[in-house]
Amino acid sequence: MAEAVTGAQIIAEALKSQNVEYMFGVVGVPVIEVAMAAQAAGIKYVGMRNEQAACYAASAIGYLTGCPAVCLVVSGPGLIHALGGMANANMNCWPVIVIGGSSDQNQETTGAFQEFPQVEACRLYSKFSARPSSLAMIPAVVEKAVRSSIYGRPGACYIDIPGDMVNAKVDRTNVRFVSCCPSPPASLANSQEISEAVGVLKQAQRPLIIIGKGAAYGRAENEIKELVELSGIPFLPTPMGKGVLPDDHPNCVSAARSRALLQADVVLLLGARLNWILHFGFPPRFSPNVKVIQVDVCAEELSNNVRAAAALLGDVRAVVGQLLESLKSDRWRYPSDTEWWITLREKMASNAQISKALALRATLPMNYYTAFHHIAELLPKDCIIVSEGANTMDIGRTMLLNHFPRHRLDAGTFGTMGVGPGFAIAAAVLEKSQETRRRVVCVEGDSAFGFSGMEVETMCRYKLPVIIIVINNNGIYSGVDPETWKQMEKMGDMTTVAPPVTLLPEARYEQVMCAFGGCGYLVRTVEELRSALQQSLRDTAMPSLLNVLIDPAADRKQQDFPWLTRSNL
Repeated sequence: MAEAVTGAQIIAEALKSQNVEYMFGVVGVPVIEVAMAAQAAGIKYVGMRNEQAACYAASAIGYLTGCPAVCLVVSGPGLIHALGGMANANMNCWPVIVIGGSSDQNQETTGAFQEFPQVEACRLYSKFSARPSSLAMIPAVVEKAVRSSIYGRPGACYIDIPGDMVNAKVDRTNVRFVSCCPSPPASLANSQEISEAVGVLKQAQRPLIIIGKGAAYGRAENEIKELVELSGIPFLPTPMGKGVLPDDHPNCVSAARSRALLQADVVLLLGARLNWILHFGFPPRFSPNVKVIQVDVCAEELSNNVRAAAALLGDVRAVVGQLLESLKSDRWRYPSDTEWWITLREKMASNAQISKALALRATLPMNYYTAFHHIAELLPKDCIIVSEGANTMDIGRTMLLNHFPRHRLDAGTFGTMGVGPGFAIAAAVLEKSQETRRRVVCVEGDSAFGFSGMEVETMCRYKLPVIIIVINNNGIYSGVDPETWKQMEKMGDMTTVAPPVTLLPEARYEQVMCAFGGCGYLVRTVEELRSALQQSLRDTAMPSLLNVLIDPAADRKQQDFPWLTRSNL
């Protein structure tokens, strides 16, 4: 006798056969049964409080593991809330599968409940967007979505499931089940381009290697370590390229970033793009005569903004292996006593002195540098650091070191605020399931925390021991102190008086965590900060939140250039 299976069961089994292990979502009609079927198939389901955060979490799993997770959402508004996460995943080049319930097929164009052109809408935010034509075709569509998400440049893919498909049944023998898609092919660069690249590199007076998050995603850390140590070339990580090689590696020149970018005559780009994060490769941040050797998996990215002196199309790990072979054959090494190295070391020492002076200030309220100095002293080397905010993220990036690849998650290429709690939940779920005992530390600006702060309930519900550190300056970029706020209230309607960047002074964010059973700490002094963080690190059962009150007027140290390169067009 033939076995009847529902659409929900087919979806779950198809996902499991593609090695999908995690699903994040917010359920309701018509997708509740899909989540239940996923759990029955052995997929871990994490219920979130907002679809946007669910999509952020699912995409982070894709980056951390190389295998996509699923974001499950309801129709209409539920899907629309997830579009921000899809766009963020696409911009970061992270694989994720979004499955959205939709109106019943026989109600299309009738004004059905939450009816929306979902497949069409998602095409703008994804690599692949489709609705299975029948229950029998669901596994094939799932396989194509998973394959599309990880092949070539990774990204988001969308599968639309009409409500009447979820509980509809079909004989299992009539379903076209598909085997797991193969791992993405690792292509090699053209050998002539490799020779050209090595020639350009060997002629450089001031070479620089830039390591991007594409190198982290591509698991190229061992090959890049060998390349850096064999060649002797200084390297600079992008924000999420941190940790591919340790930040305290002797060849890391992060502390002289502006000088390194400005004066380098040859730049080897490994899994990084010349976008706004790297100031497009344009003057005045780069030399007008800089030569770029570009390694990228996407042909369309090559020579973007700056014509590449050598364009190496291929898998970053495989291509670095090719470069290594060529360099080993003639034993070339960049000298460590050049004027270039001397210049970089002097600038690094100078910047370190300035940061140290700011960090050791004993005034209250604390500034950013003081808070981060003491946080950095206490954090385990192997912790996963999630960071978002304006100054909180920028200053934290320079002071909170990463020692291992894929141990930093932040606002990324899209500069997205609100990603922190979702990313932290994903990392914590992964660490818990793998029993690594590594801690996840989520460092948030107070403004950034507000976007997805309710996800602390998710952390408490699943007993994920995330440590959230809110660097609270009472505003976006900057705020005002409580006394100034009281004076402003006397001046009239706050909608016309309060500066748009201000938030409620000394808001008690730690009480949000306490409300759900986690531990909350209000921190004003260095002693309170160190005590609260040490207690949080000892607590491996529940999440904690440190509400660190700093000077509302605190700022970054003087920069050579503004943080955002403006267009001159």
